[in-house]
Amino acid sequence: MEQNVVSGYKPVNNIDVYYEFYPNQASEQTIVLLHGFLSSTFTFRHMIPLLKKEFQVLSVDLPPFGKSAKCSRYKYSYQNIAQTVIKLTESFGLQKMILIGHSMGGQIVLNILHLKQEIAEKAILLCSSAYLKRSKMPLILSSYLPYFHRFVKYWFARTGVEKNLQASLYNHSIINEEMINGYLEPFLQDEIFVALTRMIRDREGDLPAKILKQIKTPCLLIWGDHDKSVPLKIGEKLSKDLTNSKLIVLEKTGHALPEERPIEVYHYIKGFLANNQTG
Repeated sequence: MEQNVVSGYKPVNNIDVYYEFYPNQASEQTIVLLHGFLSSTFTFRHMIPLLKKEFQVLSVDLPPFGKSAKCSRYKYSYQNIAQTVIKLTESFGLQKMILIGHSMGGQIVLNILHLKQEIAEKAILLCSSAYLKRSKMPLILSSYLPYFHRFVKYWFARTGVEKNLQASLYNHSIINEEMINGYLEPFLQDEIFVALTRMIRDREGDLPAKILKQIKTPCLLIWGDHDKSVPLKIGEKLSKDLTNSKLIVLEKTGHALPEERPIEVYHYIKGFLANNQTG
């Protein structure tokens, strides 16, 4: 790992959270990166080298993903994960934060803004999850069955990392061994499936429009026009409900923006942060 990164674990909110911190004394702003479902800080490996030149960067493995602990006592609700990120940033004493969330990470960003709007100057949502309901009751009840985590593992093995990547990307030619192995690695231990079973139970669903309309933080939404996971129409609806937001659509692009369009996304982020105008 590079010399100018501080990585490790912090015990916050009753769980050990893995982070990578890239200090930058020349920047007053800190970018906080939050990945999506079934992902990790690995998602941002192409964007971090670009961002850390201009900004201080904190990339977080959201529990239970990546290298963060998998704990059966932890509540894997969006609100609790958001609280965990807030407490982690407080432990670093961070000010003037810019929150960037991809997919489910975008929903965590919105939960953070709902809980503590003053925490961030601006937010960037990359194909953010939005308007998903809570899991249906039969699935929640099933999650209490002994060994239900084995069904979760079986489902994951059937869909497979490569298939998930193909569904997330418009350009399949960028899929390689490094990418497949990077996304597969956190799922080689059984603990993750026990935690995912708990998440089925705890996840309360995305924030409703009524709450989204109360968020006044300037938000930049960036979407792929070929996003199959969170279609563009979701981004269009979200941009209407977030009253201080702007939507940018990238052509011939799927869901995994940090993989497919890291340079373009970086330039849009830089432009958005340089512009003092809102909306």
